[in-house]
Amino acid sequence: MGLTAEQEALMDIEKGQTQQMQVNTTDELSRGRYSNSMLVGHGPEEFTIDWLLQSHSGTHLVSRIIVTPGHMKRIMKALEENLFKYEQNFGEIRMAEPAPTMVQ
Repeated sequence: MGLTAEQEALMDIEKGQTQQMQVNTTDELSRGRYSNSMLVGHGPEEFTIDWLLQSHSGTHLVSRIIVTPGHMKRIMKALEENLFKYEQNFGEIRMAEPAPTMVQ
């Protein structure tokens, strides 16, 4: 049984090899969305990540992403690696204490 394209791509990344990927998107989506808070929930088959914006007019859902547990683990690994690289380049990130009314 051969490897899937995703497994091969992950192995290349682990070896330090990157692949070019063309991503099709709309202009609106490619601009991104700002989020200053999030909620994470899970069930047996999926994780749900709600990206939120807390503003003077209340808390607003910016985006909801639903992923498999396996993909969540890959996301966490990628975030940890990139956070490490960021702090190597720019210094340690100091976390501010959240306001008492913020969603956590």
